[in-house]
Amino acid sequence: MAVPKRKTSRWRRDQRRAQNFFAKLKATSLASCPNCGEMILPHRVCPYCGYYKGRQILDTL
Repeated sequence: MAVPKRKTSRWRRDQRRAQNFFAKLKATSLASCPNCGEMILPHRVCPYCGYYKGRQILDTL
């Protein structure tokens, strides 16, 4: 079984764990809704107008 030669320093350990945090900070890609023009996540129903691929899926108020 492989055994580390040296102890991993706190800095190196924390830098490795911090990568997950930095990945969450990246901006998500947004697309404009073709029906109402609001910025939404791609491949999802628009929460503002309720349309997806030209069809109304949700009833909005």
